[in-house]
Amino acid sequence: MNTTEKIIAAAQKDGRTTLTEIESKQIISGEAIGVVEARLATTKKQAVALAREIGFPVVLKIVSPQIIHKSDIGGVKLGLENPAQVGRAYDAIMASVSEREPKARIEGIAVQKMARPGAEVIIGMSKDVQFGPVLMFGLGGVFVEVLKDVSFRIVPISRRDARQMIEEIRGYPVLKGYRGSEAADLAALEDMLLKLSSLVERTPEIKEVDLNPIVAYADGAVAADARIILEPSNN
Repeated sequence: MNTTEKIIAAAQKDGRTTLTEIESKQIISGEAIGVVEARLATTKKQAVALAREIGFPVVLKIVSPQIIHKSDIGGVKLGLENPAQVGRAYDAIMASVSEREPKARIEGIAVQKMARPGAEVIIGMSKDVQFGPVLMFGLGGVFVEVLKDVSFRIVPISRRDARQMIEEIRGYPVLKGYRGSEAADLAALEDMLLKLSSLVERTPEIKEVDLNPIVAYADGAVAADARIILEPSNN
């Protein structure tokens, strides 16, 4: 049993359909898709120690199977520059989450390196009743909700499909390098689309995938956040 199968089996045994960010990133990185590694801290002292080990600046995020939209409830703190800021952020996240989601099961707080700035895109997958798994690509971060600038293809996709998905969005000039900004590594984004297509094609237990944001650079791309939702188990 590989890592993906173990994570899915454990979640199903636990009666969960939502994987944590750490579990989701383990599956995604297992496909040789670049991610910003998230490490779990269960105490404030451990969070500070992990931050020192990873290197500042860091990001803290709440880890709970019941909490999907972490930012909406104060569950994310960005750009923390020193141990004191990490300690205060840990306390603030725990206080906010306990107030807003008192019944959520908290596994801890994820500590990860703050990704350096780049072009932000989103890659996702959802299942259509008629067509099955459908991949989505678009500008990431807040833009995906505001601009709705996305393209779609039915799984499985070819490299030509992947390139067309990227070129179809209205924000494509941003990825090509707009007004002196660095051009994104389009081949790396194509690879991500192809690898995600392969994962969902051979893993029918996966219902939804959301990689947002993916930060694209001139020399590669990494998923700063990842969310995977499973189909309900028949067990």
